[in-house]
Amino acid sequence: MMVCEKVTDPGILSEFARAIRRMVITSLAEAGSGHLGGSLGLADVFTVLYHSILKHDPDHPLLPDRDRLILSIGHVAPVLYATLAHSGYFPVEELMTLRKLGSRLQGHPARDHSLPGIELSAGSLGQGLSVAVGMALAARMDSKNHRIYSIHGDGELQEGSIWESAMSAAHYDLSNLTAIVDRNGMQIDGPTENVMRLEPLEEKWKSFGWEVFICDGNSIPDLLNTFQLVSMVRSKPSVIIAKTLMGKGVPGIEGNYRWHGKVPAIDQVEEFLAELDKSGGALR
Repeated sequence: MMVCEKVTDPGILSEFARAIRRMVITSLAEAGSGHLGGSLGLADVFTVLYHSILKHDPDHPLLPDRDRLILSIGHVAPVLYATLAHSGYFPVEELMTLRKLGSRLQGHPARDHSLPGIELSAGSLGQGLSVAVGMALAARMDSKNHRIYSIHGDGELQEGSIWESAMSAAHYDLSNLTAIVDRNGMQIDGPTENVMRLEPLEEKWKSFGWEVFICDGNSIPDLLNTFQLVSMVRSKPSVIIAKTLMGKGVPGIEGNYRWHGKVPAIDQVEEFLAELDKSGGALR
């Protein structure tokens, strides 16, 4: 059984990330609704995970010893769908059915839609880390060596259930669990520090007993290096605070929280794609 081949060349990965961003823009424009800003900002993280880090096989999506990726912030489903399609889980053309009646690609990912590669039906913020903790505990109880990764928005950390799960993960020394925080500093109503202050975020996670890594979430070399460091942690759960830019790759919308849940109009697509190609789509 062939597990997805890993790519470590930053140049190739950067091109993958740009292709995924293009898919996100075009599929959301076709859908006419959805979440663009966070999806673009996380494209580099998803690219590195699926092409360099995760043990997975698109031809056998239920591979028993696969690594599990829990998308707790289900509204950035477009970047998950684009990455799965780019990795070979389903045809790229299906991305154009995003959010349409009867499509497998709904606004939030769901396991009951028969879409391969989905580990959690997501929607209610704050729930993903508790699921990831349960999976990590189950893997250890069954003497399995696969890893669990969960992805969270920084605004999502305002949910109390996140910190209950964080406390539990540290109590059980779940070194097979890694949480990734999309630290773009923005949420639907504005900057996180205005809505509900999160800082000092690094110290919070450390106080809950986690190993903390901070990286540039839009730098593929930095992400590769950080995941390598995470793999060497042996006695506690790890969290990566990935500093990203909402709307990354399209300079005209970067860092603008108003693009949290906004999509380009059809006549803006070519403009956005041209900006993306000009910017390169990722920091190198």
